Amino acid sequence: MPSDTTDPHAPARPTAFLRGFRDHPASVGESYGQHARFALGFAGQLALAAGAALVHAAIPPLFETTASRIVRRLHARIEARH
Repeated sequence: MPSDTTDPHAPARPTAFLRGFRDHPASVGESYGQHARFALGFAGQLALAAGAALVHAAIPPLFETTASRIVRRLHARIEARH
């Protein structure tokens, strides 16, 4: 029977997934909270664009350029971050 060489008292090493909570936001110069706030705001804008596109699909004269304008603005924000 092989012996277990893991020290049960050693601090746990974070998994790659958990390191991502620190490393990914840091890669764009943000804390976890700053990154979460940016991502949530981005998601909200995408939801607005999706809603405008949905309304436009049903009633073409409404929101003719809204979704594309939002997407262009979001693209510019992402490009400015990198």
